[in-house]
Amino acid sequence: MSLPALLYRPRWRSLALLALLLAPLLWPLQQLAERYYLGELLQQNRQTLDLYVANLLGTLRRYEVLPQILGDLPALDDVLRQPQQPEAVERANRLLQEIRERTGADTLYLMNAEGRTLAASNWARKDSFIGRNFSFRPYFTEAMAGRRTQFFGLGSTSGKRGIYFAAPVHKGGEILGVLVVKVDLDRTEQLWGNTPERLLVTDAHGVVILTSHSDWRFRATRPLHPGELAEIAANRPYPTRDPQPLELNPKDWLIQQQKLEETGWTVRILAPRSLLERQVHSVLIIGAAVLLVLMLLLGLLLLRRRHYLERIAMASRTRQELESRVQARTQDLEDLNRLLKREVLEREQAQQELVRAQDDLVQAGKLSALGTMSASISHELNQPLGAIRSYADNACVLLDHGRLDEARANLRLISQLTERMASIIAHLKAFARRDRKAPETVALQPALEDALALLAARRRQLEVELIRDLPDATLWVQAGETRLRQVLGNLLANALDALAEKGPPRRIWLSAQRLEDGRISLSLRDNGPGFSREALERAREPFFSTKTTARGLGLGLAICDSLIQPLGGELLLANAPEGGALVTLNLLPAASAVGTQTAEDHHP
Repeated sequence: MSLPALLYRPRWRSLALLALLLAPLLWPLQQLAERYYLGELLQQNRQTLDLYVANLLGTLRRYEVLPQILGDLPALDDVLRQPQQPEAVERANRLLQEIRERTGADTLYLMNAEGRTLAASNWARKDSFIGRNFSFRPYFTEAMAGRRTQFFGLGSTSGKRGIYFAAPVHKGGEILGVLVVKVDLDRTEQLWGNTPERLLVTDAHGVVILTSHSDWRFRATRPLHPGELAEIAANRPYPTRDPQPLELNPKDWLIQQQKLEETGWTVRILAPRSLLERQVHSVLIIGAAVLLVLMLLLGLLLLRRRHYLERIAMASRTRQELESRVQARTQDLEDLNRLLKREVLEREQAQQELVRAQDDLVQAGKLSALGTMSASISHELNQPLGAIRSYADNACVLLDHGRLDEARANLRLISQLTERMASIIAHLKAFARRDRKAPETVALQPALEDALALLAARRRQLEVELIRDLPDATLWVQAGETRLRQVLGNLLANALDALAEKGPPRRIWLSAQRLEDGRISLSLRDNGPGFSREALERAREPFFSTKTTARGLGLGLAICDSLIQPLGGELLLANAPEGGALVTLNLLPAASAVGTQTAEDHHP
């Protein structure tokens, strides 16, 4: 058979057929379960029946010898011989009442030879037996014949069921009367309880006298012939003279019975077959469930096998398709290989052109960086160069006049300015490399004095009045000494540029204080035109300037902001309420120490 045909065979139809073949196995399972549970149920019911029979026989044997034993009591003999003596009757009544209370019997009573009751345990009750004649009862006839006897029947006075034990009372061979003990069987019947099993006791006529099912009471379990009906009518043991038949379907019950030879009674226990069927059905359900699970497992195995075969078939088809695709791809690759060879040559040429373009871009970048650095250096060096020119001119004049000491002082200042220019160039190089050096401890007032000295000539030229509000104690801040002087010089130079655009008077206010958070705040205010709105928004942008190109490149505030931020400082720009620009420089405080020179302050 081919593989596709094997794959698509109707497996579930085969499973259904297999289930039909295995289903008859449930029949022997049912037989085995029924046989097993039937045996268990019969054994259990037999034990229950034996227990009830033993209980009933114990009750009967407890009272059957009592009349014979009590018949020899002198008090009873006195009543039989002197029935007219009230004292004797009262003694007998109280004696029988006391015996009843001790033995638990229902009633004890004494009859004379004519069947009339002379004494009874219920003498004080309204339904007392005293004076009643029970000679019609069979137990009286047999007792007068000299035999112990027992009889089941309803009390003609009380209407209660009971078994009567009777024995003759004789003296010297003469029968004087009959002593009767009546035992109430209602309590014995109540002890049977309410169980699925039914218990019943039938007498010699087959009539139910005791049962756990009250509807069955006084029903006949077999047909009664006319002689039995006549005896029932004469003795009146039941509430009816014609007991109705008890209709029981033998198929609905499992019946076990035991005959009591002493009384002629038969005790039966009836167990409903539903108890057996329920157990058998449970076993069948479990068996069917197991069979179903087995079928499901077998179905899963078949399904896995089918999937396995499908995977094999799919792998075979995939392999064939792969081989055909490989052949097609091989041809495509050969065609692509020829195209790639041509593209490789074209890409090599393009790569060479790209290298040349990259070289051009690098060169352009270098020129751009060089232009930016040149602009920054030009801006930063204009101030010290102007001062050097001024000191050199003054030195020449002083030499001409023979003032050598003053000329030598100017030359020392020129030397210091050249060192300052070298330091600025070193710092600008570090700034271009985005170098981040750790801050040092710097005195604020000396750095401010250096910046003022650098711009002193220009300040005097513009006739700018300098107003200081600085503390006497030195304020130490965290900064680089060169960077701090550069920032202060740029801020003062910007203030002088702003004041050059207005007429006198020209003033600059310098003040310093310690803020609540511990920072040192330096404020620089002038009475110039102040910042425009655009200047406040864009003042920190490189190459933004409100000056002419001959006086500035727009890098001063941008450089100051870039120098202050790495030090943890803050540069604030605003317009003073009194007019003019207000620049605030906030720096971190430092412990009192002598500032050391950093690498950025060395000559290159």
